[in-house]
Amino acid sequence: MKRWNGWGDEQTTYPLPENAAEFLTERVGEGNKTADATLESVLANVPASRLPAHPLINNSAEVRLRHARGHSFPDWLALRSGRIGAFPDGVAFPTTADDVRQLLHFAHTHQFKLIPYGGGTSVVGHINPENGEQPVLTVNLGRLNRLLTLDETSHLATFGAGVAGPDLEAQLRARGFTLGHYPQSFEYSTLGGWVVTRSSGQQSRGFGRIEDMFAGGRLIAPAGELFMPPLPASSAGPDVRQMILGSEGRLGILTEATVRVRPLPSAERFHAIFFPSFEQGQTAVRHMLQANIPLSLIRLSTARETETTLKLAGHERLIGTLEYLLSLRGAAEGKCLLLLGFTGSEGLVSFGRKEALAIAKKQDGVHAGQQFGEQWIKGRFRTPYLRNTLWGEGYAVDTLETAVTWNQVDSALADMENSITEACGQTEGERAHIFTHLSHMYTSGCSIYTTYLFRPSADPEETLERWRQMKTAASQAIIRHGGTISHQHGVGKDHKPYLAAEKGPLGLAAITDLTERFDPQGVLATGNLVD
Repeated sequence: MKRWNGWGDEQTTYPLPENAAEFLTERVGEGNKTADATLESVLANVPASRLPAHPLINNSAEVRLRHARGHSFPDWLALRSGRIGAFPDGVAFPTTADDVRQLLHFAHTHQFKLIPYGGGTSVVGHINPENGEQPVLTVNLGRLNRLLTLDETSHLATFGAGVAGPDLEAQLRARGFTLGHYPQSFEYSTLGGWVVTRSSGQQSRGFGRIEDMFAGGRLIAPAGELFMPPLPASSAGPDVRQMILGSEGRLGILTEATVRVRPLPSAERFHAIFFPSFEQGQTAVRHMLQANIPLSLIRLSTARETETTLKLAGHERLIGTLEYLLSLRGAAEGKCLLLLGFTGSEGLVSFGRKEALAIAKKQDGVHAGQQFGEQWIKGRFRTPYLRNTLWGEGYAVDTLETAVTWNQVDSALADMENSITEACGQTEGERAHIFTHLSHMYTSGCSIYTTYLFRPSADPEETLERWRQMKTAASQAIIRHGGTISHQHGVGKDHKPYLAAEKGPLGLAAITDLTERFDPQGVLATGNLVD
């Protein structure tokens, strides 16, 4: 069963190695453990439902609690402290498109709000109800999870939009195909959620972002239905698919999605390379991109993230030996880790590896083989569980991300990290441990993904305020450097104040006009994206 107040399955843990406590104490200070609210105490405070009875709606206290929050830091803090705020008045579990139509009509008739819900993995407040006079119904689409059609000639697959990542891949792999979309939330996030938040998978260099995969589908809106045929290309006016990509549940409910799939690759390899400096790593990466080397994964860590990765890996003797050998070859203090993924035929993988290593060598890169890459790929969906462990040890952790052009990477990264450091330092005696990697590389730029650890206060409100200061400072730094406020997490409610910097007044007005066209009564107006 999923944790009600943390990430993932209750039986899965991510233990810290023995040396982790000393490392964290050195960087942040001794952990400040806080008491968590019990499930029983939180359930006792769930208010009575305001919804009329309906056969598709479950209004039990625990079901409503489990759909009240996502996985942003404010959500985490609310669940751990038991200060949830607002709850949905009920949760519906449709099994057909007709059920969805019925629920939209029911919401309109009885004048309540409706929140589409995929896997509940949002980190920017997408699925959170807001306190108000109108009741709120959350619609969990998880039962719309079947592979409906697979066109093996055209490489097109149509799924119910509520299918979660593992189920989607299992159904495709049984037929010899894959989608290859692997966000860190893969275990629980859904195809529909990926589409409406413009998700990016960890191997997007090889497989593409979700907008590259999304070929069409069906959206059921309060104003009607939109069917998007999976055409290979079209010049017939604006692409309406683009209106649905990133729409975050404001235009309607995506009930099915057609995606471009491909045959399972015959080979896949992941390699690690260490560079003496971050600058040399960046140069190598840009040259690989500009040479169009067939890569599925490129992930370059800063020196601080590389150090953190090695410190928290455990196996002190083995890591110590590795660092000694790297130092002999010029990758000592300040070294940066690059992970590369190669996916395709054996010949393509072999060619890509040869070309990438040749470019890396010109920047003094030290090839460390496949062990690091293999360990990363085995544990990439376990990493979110570290948040549970760190909280238990008295440390809070959050992430933020953006994308900028290459000429802004160094200055934006430094400004983001410095802004977080300064904001955390406003509380006397407090420090943050901040580390970053570049991911999702493009010819013109890349994504910057930053993680920061800090100590929570005994007072949840004070902890929330510390987080808000750091998040705000980093977001303002992103805007200063012309970055997007979200490369892969979406806008939700948390990023909404910064959207105008990217879209401009006319762009925001156009998005608002779309929401009014698709949803004239505001059934889906739950605060995401635009007011």
